[in-house]
Amino acid sequence: MRVSEALAEYVVQLEADGRSEHTVRQAARHVRALERWAGDPEVISVGHELVARFLASAVVRERQGGGARKPSSANAIRSSLRGLFSFVHAAGYAPANAARLVRRARTRIGPPRGLGDADAARLLAALEEARSQSERRDRVLFTLLLRAGLRIGSALGLDVEDVDFEAGELRLRKVKGGGEDAAILPESVAPLLREHIGTRTSGALFLSGQGQRVCSRHVRRRLEAWSKRAGIASVHPHALRHTFAMRVYERTGDLLVTAAALGHRSISSTERYTRAARSDVRNAVAACELV
Repeated sequence: MRVSEALAEYVVQLEADGRSEHTVRQAARHVRALERWAGDPEVISVGHELVARFLASAVVRERQGGGARKPSSANAIRSSLRGLFSFVHAAGYAPANAARLVRRARTRIGPPRGLGDADAARLLAALEEARSQSERRDRVLFTLLLRAGLRIGSALGLDVEDVDFEAGELRLRKVKGGGEDAAILPESVAPLLREHIGTRTSGALFLSGQGQRVCSRHVRRRLEAWSKRAGIASVHPHALRHTFAMRVYERTGDLLVTAAALGHRSISSTERYTRAARSDVRNAVAACELV
């Protein structure tokens, strides 16, 4: 069995395990890079030395467009290879796990890139000027991302029947890492959603002009356009989730509440929002000065 054949079986296993579409695509992309670099060898001939040489190669260390690859991106490749070769060994396709020595590099998590209160207010004010059907859809979607903190994939995966107005919840069918979850539907967003849904009882919640489920690439372009209209720097959809998380933590000071609001499965994913504000540190230092 060659690496390409093992990958095909691994993809089936990931799908059977309920892993997200993003996770499956990413794993396949990373393994194909190894496959091309190594010439699609037999998995039984792949040892930890070959895996190490691949991870140390320019394919992993450098981006396709030039420049060094981010440590977090290289770590994602390491995780994909660990997953593949662990599966290959467990399935009996190879006598040993070729990625058993691979370790993720230590990385420093940067501060979250969310909007400040002023820029968030400008974006919401611009969205209130929505007039066309697509603009009104954008207003509902971006307000939902900002007020509920959903990942863009989870939001675009919503169907009309996933909105429970009575319980005040959203059923999330597409969750990072696979499975399902539920998110709180903010009261301020419920009226917008009711108007957006209208008389529909099923189907994708957010539709394109052609009546198909809108895609994330189109949403990114739309948000860039709205950012320009609002007079703020270009915003990525995930920045709206960061904005929500920062506001929840700032107002509650509770890491567990913030993690629950974001649907994080590990509290370590939420710790990045606990960074003390620079002004708070400055005030604390000033208060401790000796007279």
